[in-house]
Amino acid sequence: MKKLLPFNSHPKLLAAGGMLALTFFAGLNWVQDDSVSAEEIMAAQKVLDLNFNQNEVDQLLRNVNQTLNGIKELHGYEIDNSVPPAFTFRPQHTGKAIPTTQQAQRWELPQSVEMPANRNELAFYTVAELSVLIRERKITSVELTEFFIERLRTYGDTLQSVITITEERAMAQARRADDLLKNGTYLGPLHGIPYGAKDLFSVPDYKTTWGAGPYKEQNRGDELATVIKKLDNAGAVLVAKLTLGALAMGDVWYGGTTKNPWNLQQGSSGSSAGSGSSTAAGLVPFALGTETLGSIVSPSTRNGVTGLRPTFGRVSRAGAMALSWTMDKIGPMTRSALDCAIVFDVIRGEDQKDLTVQNHPFNYQGKADLSKLKIGYLKDYFDGGRGTQKTNDSISLEVLKSLGANLEPVEWVSDMPFGAMQAILTAEASAAFDALTRSDRDTLLVRQNAGAWPNLFRAARFTSAVDYINANRARYQLVEKVNALMKEYDVIVTPSFGGSQLLTTNLTGHPCVVLKNGYNNQGSPTSISFIGNLFDEATILSVARAYQEATEFDEQHPPRFID
Repeated sequence: MKKLLPFNSHPKLLAAGGMLALTFFAGLNWVQDDSVSAEEIMAAQKVLDLNFNQNEVDQLLRNVNQTLNGIKELHGYEIDNSVPPAFTFRPQHTGKAIPTTQQAQRWELPQSVEMPANRNELAFYTVAELSVLIRERKITSVELTEFFIERLRTYGDTLQSVITITEERAMAQARRADDLLKNGTYLGPLHGIPYGAKDLFSVPDYKTTWGAGPYKEQNRGDELATVIKKLDNAGAVLVAKLTLGALAMGDVWYGGTTKNPWNLQQGSSGSSAGSGSSTAAGLVPFALGTETLGSIVSPSTRNGVTGLRPTFGRVSRAGAMALSWTMDKIGPMTRSALDCAIVFDVIRGEDQKDLTVQNHPFNYQGKADLSKLKIGYLKDYFDGGRGTQKTNDSISLEVLKSLGANLEPVEWVSDMPFGAMQAILTAEASAAFDALTRSDRDTLLVRQNAGAWPNLFRAARFTSAVDYINANRARYQLVEKVNALMKEYDVIVTPSFGGSQLLTTNLTGHPCVVLKNGYNNQGSPTSISFIGNLFDEATILSVARAYQEATEFDEQHPPRFID
């Protein structure tokens, strides 16, 4: 065992966050003494914002030491990252009514798609376009899979966006897709379509590295992530496991820094780094990403792709690395809002493994008529923007108005203890990687500064269970407030990083679609975001599609990757 922090007094006493506090740091074997003294409690209680007098400390001392013994026993008990807590988070349904009847999807796919004279142009075809080519047998899945595997080999090292090319599995899947089609079976728009997945999804016969040095040779055995299984069943072809910032933070992984294909001197952002970079550069038609706090929104922005962060509890996380059990979400990163809808329709739904997941209809009805929707915009956030981002955002609002939207100014939720609620993430992450911290193998992670995981995992141990629970009680109230606001609107438009909305919606579980809306002075993409009601991804995706069909940003690609 190691000492996590140099502390002259006895840090074990920090279990005194309450008799039942069971703090995330209590009981660490930082010193050899087996018990906590009253003097040590008096010296350290300030860390937990406590002010017990001497008599109170004397009385609680025995209980603290008894609790400490139990915690030590827990620390010796091995728990795999795949094991969730016995409690779940389900955002309460107090907002706009959730539809109960599933309708037929209206994809409105292209009527006719031709093979390009230059086959390299296939790199930037949408899923919708490629699906027509496959369905009409103008190209086979084997040909398409070989094409994208070659793209991955050619550009993967340049972008540092690829961890493993799953060639053997991919070619077997592609041959199966072609055989099914020859025999009259068409599985839907993803039939035979190659894709990549962030390398925190388990796939048998391939390592699952979580982008982190301590796990770079990890094999999860026969574990197959539910989302990969669902895509398998839809005929999609996994061609690569893509980079992520180590343990789902940023764009720095054990092999380097994933690059932004619009500017190779800049990182791709993250943590869905390879998913954003590879999709933008035409290495895959789409990819799976995850978000806990910005990990789809941020790389979708930086790389200029369309990302969907679904409602919390829409998509099973079974077989995916756990970072925060009450905040982790899985979503597609694609070239268009339509592609997001197609992929999302496949990966959503219960699997009887992730007990947070709920089955609700997804009624996608094509491009929205904005004049029939009630759309708000976060005026203060738009007014507070700067530079080209503010210009691009203002133009986006004008585009929406030209499509018939009557934009109403909206004030976002405020006056909540956001700092305390953000600690929910780090406390859960610290628990998820407790064994890593205790083993001292966190030193194998590349980033070791104050804002990196090793230090955040240590610092999170100074969040008591009492405060963690109370932060979640405040979170309940936050969900109520956002539900009350969203209930009045179909969509709320916001700068992607405006104010507290990104943290807020990740805490409340509300869905968001992020899409390119221009470029900054360095030539890198900027974005705008549409927020929806719980379990209403269909509306925000339909609005995003209308916006994209009225602009050309989704059809513009990084020049250096166009052959």
